[in-house]
Amino acid sequence: MKRFVLIALLGLGACADGPAFLQPAANVKPADSVVTTPPPPPDARTEDAFDTTTDEERAAAVAIPEPAGERSLGTTVATLGSPTEPGIWMETPLVSSVTQGRVEAENGKSVSLELRPIDGPATAGSRISLPALRLLEVGLAGLHTLTVYAK
Repeated sequence: MKRFVLIALLGLGACADGPAFLQPAANVKPADSVVTTPPPPPDARTEDAFDTTTDEERAAAVAIPEPAGERSLGTTVATLGSPTEPGIWMETPLVSSVTQGRVEAENGKSVSLELRPIDGPATAGSRISLPALRLLEVGLAGLHTLTVYAK
């Protein structure tokens, strides 16, 4: 099913310049962002091709230490963000500046990631990277309720 969704989304990319969510967005990565992961290749068509994070980056993201000093920011409903934007991140209105944090899915899986601010009320939805969704094991399609923590 997830391959069908990804293929369908990629199929939309063949239209003119493709849908906006597959295009690099202006100002998606804030100036103080620390992502060093390279972008996917232009011919990327699979989840594996779009996920350019290294084994070390994925291992670090799921190696969650004791949550000492974390503060809960609340919950958000997240959907897949731009698969062309590399790294392990979430764009959310729950933060006002780029910060390191953690999200926890309803299945109990957690991932450390970069929290990036987006405009909107705190009740607005969020966008999360393809690598982060894969690490949370929640699937790429649909809406996912996540608890968000700042470090």
